Amino acid sequence: MQLYNSATHRKEEFVPNHPGIVKMYTCGPTVYHYAHIGNLRSYIMEDVLEKYLRYSGYRVTRVMNITDVGHLSSDADTGEDKMLKGAKREHKTVMEIAKFYTDAFFEDCRKLNIKRPDVVEPATNCIPEYIRIITRLLETGYAYEAGGNIYFDTAKLKKYYIFNEHKEEDLAVGVREGVEADANKRNKADFVLWFTKSKFEDQELKWDSPWGVGYPGWHIECSGISIKHLGEDLDIHCGGIDNAFPHHTNEIAQSEAYLGHPWCKYWFHVLHLNTNAGKMSKSSGEFLTVSLLEQKGYDPLVYRLFCLQSHYRKSLVFSFENLDNAATTYHKLVARIAALQPEPGETFDEEAAAALRGKFDDALGNDLNTSLGVTVLYDVLKYDTNAATKLALLDEFDQVLGLSLREAAARARAEAERLKKAETGAVVVTEGESNAEAEALALARIEARKAKDWARADALRDALKAMGFAIEDTREGAKLKRL
Repeated sequence: MQLYNSATHRKEEFVPNHPGIVKMYTCGPTVYHYAHIGNLRSYIMEDVLEKYLRYSGYRVTRVMNITDVGHLSSDADTGEDKMLKGAKREHKTVMEIAKFYTDAFFEDCRKLNIKRPDVVEPATNCIPEYIRIITRLLETGYAYEAGGNIYFDTAKLKKYYIFNEHKEEDLAVGVREGVEADANKRNKADFVLWFTKSKFEDQELKWDSPWGVGYPGWHIECSGISIKHLGEDLDIHCGGIDNAFPHHTNEIAQSEAYLGHPWCKYWFHVLHLNTNAGKMSKSSGEFLTVSLLEQKGYDPLVYRLFCLQSHYRKSLVFSFENLDNAATTYHKLVARIAALQPEPGETFDEEAAAALRGKFDDALGNDLNTSLGVTVLYDVLKYDTNAATKLALLDEFDQVLGLSLREAAARARAEAERLKKAETGAVVVTEGESNAEAEALALARIEARKAKDWARADALRDALKAMGFAIEDTREGAKLKRL
């Protein structure tokens, strides 16, 4: 497998530290609000990576943190704790906020077929680990105490900037609105490892430490949780590209200073989801959630397909027009799978499977090219082999892509059968021979219109058009006509 490594800025052959075993860490959510679909793009792509590694025969252990303390509203270690901000907004305790939005996050993941990581660890569970790391950093001179807080001294490093070559002036105070200079820092790039009671007196969560009552900085959390569960070497660290600096940069600095050797081998960063107005974010006002997409009539897996149709290292522009196109593609694909009917006695075609598996590996093994991976699904449908082989391979590849295609196809067939028995009017192909796939889509469209699910009805109409059919609603029913 070839995988782009953000730390080396090139695509490399993936070779884990220990043969056959992959230790994978994912930066999890800060649970002060709902995840928006831009956040979830990263988790979708990380999910595909994990599932492809498992598909390829690796034993994967994946760990994810839950940030329930310490993530400040500015990347420069200033501003209000995001968790405290959420608690004030909703007049709840921080732990109530954390529980509610953690549950909401994993419910969104369930709807998007994102596998729950093997280990999910809230930051508040690991205070002893942070204290142990910080103590050693102080002992070895990589950290210092100033103004009641403990800082990491970036001047002690031979190289601090890993993912890009920042210059010192790029960190100048004032480039970001609301950032104030921290007079305690020796260097502009230094970052907080532990806050004490001398700062943020209204902080709800505090713990005893050798340096006074306080709480950890955001960056130390991921290092502590990763080392606790995955040991002193890590194969893949994942996250959104906005975490590369300063969060992941600081993780590398403190982890390698603590361990005394290289820490993580590969860094996997997913680029932003943008709208026409720019990067999607919670701070920009209204943001799109999975629940909002559902309210508008979209299956969450349509959004998953929308993400898979683009490479993870390219920014993706969201619009409802683009999502409608993905819906059309999804319903058309499901209809074609629903039309596959194995004949009695069909056996698995090993020769066809070998050829199609090769195509799938060429796609996903080339820096997780999910767009080509989706194209292989169509290659399966077009391949000169029997229906039983096609269905088995679609199931196999969908273990990685996570689109629930067979389940959706089964529902489509059941719905088509139900509609044929209902008094909804006949579906007629007025020119040429009948087409089972087109009729299934037309029947599904009738039901969508009855339910006033106009978004799905329009998507099904567009899917029919893509197959070469126009649909006309008449008193006799829905009539299909070849274009």
